[in-house]
Amino acid sequence: MRFDEAYSGNVFIGMNSTYEESQAVIYGMPMDFTVSFRPGSRFGPARIREVSLGLEEYSPYLDRHLEEVRFFDAGDIPLPFGNAQRSIDMIEEFVDKLLADGKFPLGLGGEHLVSWPIFKALKKKYDDLVVIHIDAHADLREHYEGEPLSHSTPIRKACELLGPENVYSFGIRSGMREEFQYARDSGMYMAKFKVAEPLKLVLPQLVGKNVYVTIDIDVLDPSAAPGTGTAEAGGITSKELLHAIHLIADTNMNIVGGDIVEVAPAYDHSEQTQIVASKFVREILLGWVK
Repeated sequence: MRFDEAYSGNVFIGMNSTYEESQAVIYGMPMDFTVSFRPGSRFGPARIREVSLGLEEYSPYLDRHLEEVRFFDAGDIPLPFGNAQRSIDMIEEFVDKLLADGKFPLGLGGEHLVSWPIFKALKKKYDDLVVIHIDAHADLREHYEGEPLSHSTPIRKACELLGPENVYSFGIRSGMREEFQYARDSGMYMAKFKVAEPLKLVLPQLVGKNVYVTIDIDVLDPSAAPGTGTAEAGGITSKELLHAIHLIADTNMNIVGGDIVEVAPAYDHSEQTQIVASKFVREILLGWVK
C-alpha cells in the first residue's frame, strides 16, 4: 500500500501530517468474518471517521488540541472479504511496517480478532509487551465451535503469546465458566464489571513497561453504545471509559499503540456509538501519543 494514496474518502478530523512526518497513524481493519452473533463491524472504521467531523479538535479534559500531535489517517487496509487468515496476515504486515517506521499504531475495528495480529507484530519489537484489555467479554476461548480464528479468542491467544501474567483485563462481565476459571488459574489479571477503579490500582505496577491497549466498545452499557455486534447489559458509562483513557495517559508507561474495535453502525441509528468512539480516538491521540 502506498501511504500517500491509501485513502481517498473521509479522514479523521484534524489530520495534519503526511505519513513520513507523522507520529501516529490511524488505520482501519474492516473485518467481521468470524463474529458469533451480529455482523457489521467492518463498517465501523469508516463511520467513526465520518462522525468525527462533528467533534471539536480541542480536548477540555487534556487541554490539548489535535494540531499538537502529528497524525496521518492511512485509511482501511483492503482486507479480502471472508478470508480471515489472509486478513490477519495482512494486518500483521501492515503493523510491522508502522513499527519499523517508528509510528504509533492506532487501529479501528472491525471485530476483536483483528487485535491478534497486532499483538504478534508488537511482540516482535517489544519482548516485554503488556496488554491492557478493556471489554465486556473475556475473549479467552480456545475456539468457537471448533474454529480457533474467532473474535472470542484473541485474549487467550495473547496470554499464550505473551504469558498470562502480562495480560490485564478490565470490565469483564460475560464469558464461559471455563474462561473465568482459566483467568483464575493462569495468573492473568481480570477485573470484573469495573474499569477505572481497578485500573488505578494496577497502573503503578506497569510504570516503565511497554503497553498496548485494546478497547472493545461493548464494554460500554448498551444504553451508551447499542451499535455493536454482541451487546451486554450492565456495562460502564462513556464517562468512566473516558476517565480510564485519561488514567492511562497520566502514567509513565510506554504506550506503544492501541485500538478500538467492534463498532457496528447499523445497530445504532442515533449514531451515539460511533460518536463516542470517535471522541475516544481524539482523547487517545492527545493523551497517549507522547
